[in-house]
Amino acid sequence: MNKEDLCFTPATKLADMIARKKLSPVELMDTVLERAEALNPKLNAICTWTADQARDRAKKAEQAVMKGKKLGALHGIPITLKDLLFTKGVRTMGGSHIFATRVPEVDAPAAERLAAAGAISIGKTTVPELGWKGCGDSPVTGISHNPWKLGYNAGGSSTGAAICTAAGIGPIHQGSDGAGSVRMPAGFCGIYGLKPSFGRVAAYPTGAADQISHVGPMTRTVADAALMLNAMAGPDDRDATSLEASPPDYLKGLDKGVKGLRVAFSANLGYLKVDEEVAVPVAKAAKAFEALGAHVEEVSDPGWGDPTDMELFFYASWYAASLGPILDKWEKYMDPGLVACTRAGFAYTAAEYVRMRLRRFEYYDKVQAFFGKYDLLLTPTLSVAAFKAGDLIPSHWEQHPWDWIRWAGFSYPFNLTWNPAATCPCGFTPAGLPVGIQIVGRRFRDDVVLQASRAFEKARPWAEARPKL
Repeated sequence: MNKEDLCFTPATKLADMIARKKLSPVELMDTVLERAEALNPKLNAICTWTADQARDRAKKAEQAVMKGKKLGALHGIPITLKDLLFTKGVRTMGGSHIFATRVPEVDAPAAERLAAAGAISIGKTTVPELGWKGCGDSPVTGISHNPWKLGYNAGGSSTGAAICTAAGIGPIHQGSDGAGSVRMPAGFCGIYGLKPSFGRVAAYPTGAADQISHVGPMTRTVADAALMLNAMAGPDDRDATSLEASPPDYLKGLDKGVKGLRVAFSANLGYLKVDEEVAVPVAKAAKAFEALGAHVEEVSDPGWGDPTDMELFFYASWYAASLGPILDKWEKYMDPGLVACTRAGFAYTAAEYVRMRLRRFEYYDKVQAFFGKYDLLLTPTLSVAAFKAGDLIPSHWEQHPWDWIRWAGFSYPFNLTWNPAATCPCGFTPAGLPVGIQIVGRRFRDDVVLQASRAFEKARPWAEARPKL
């Protein structure tokens, strides 16, 4: 195959080719790095390179193959790691001047496990400052670009990971999702992204965000996401909230389908605005589940209420706690929206925070009761398609100094409730920008979300669609 096709080949196939000595890990790494280095100046997806280290590890991976050593599930596969994920000995800026020279002394669990499975990181991917928003720019790295339309938002906070996936810079990329940060950029960039059940992938160190951030895979195919989740998932004593039980093999039963499942489709969750160019392809995509044998019911309002004020309260509170003590020193170097968000959090008391947490638990109860009736929920991934890079909010939406969450309101509820949620590409706007459909499942049923995603992928294939770069 030619070099571009090799870069777009799924990890499941690449790993098999490497294991059967049909593909050299060195050849694969050289090809992916060549593409990454050629495209990065226009896309701005990778902010810290580990190319020399990656080439060295590819040589060792090839030696292991030739010596007949036992190989991991991702042996020799090039990946990237998000610039929020701690990596031992590799700069981790978090898209902020505050941490521009930080080099962690430890690996986060996901980085450890991917390496143990044989994956080889080529670098760290761009993020908005400290992952605070759903847009792809930061004071340190500047603007990152959507591969489908340069000059347009690639989403955040797993910005560079989504760009690399869509642009064929290797098959699998690590993301994390505290308010939709896997699903938003995946939706904008036309790829597959999964936010697993909370605790499924251990996280360390623990942040201030009160147990909402989930580490997950970003890929072009569902099978690749299952393969990557297999490698990352499992308990870790450093994470007090990691799930105790070892997860199942997500690749087994992946083609089980959705026949007989009870599926709800909500076009707006009863309170969200959605642009027509997004709403139309999502509604068509939801009908595909009926043809696949699921029992689909349209639910105009799930009855949970609007959690937007709760979302904004928590967001501002968390940043006020983590950045408040250093804000005076660093404010002039920070994203102005993050500064405004942080200052908004100064107004809240500890008592108000506890009351809002209690309200969160009530909201959790309502959502879990809903999933007592349904196996899956379908929604749009986002209310909008990608808009101009550098903007916080689309120009045709009401503006706000820092509240971008309104156009991403479909994702955040399931960070609060810890349910697994994925986004699948389901079409394009008239301007050729990707649209995604979100698939939400019951807690701990990541397998069902993956199976539903795979069934939809087989019915409406998307992986061969490539941006023209």
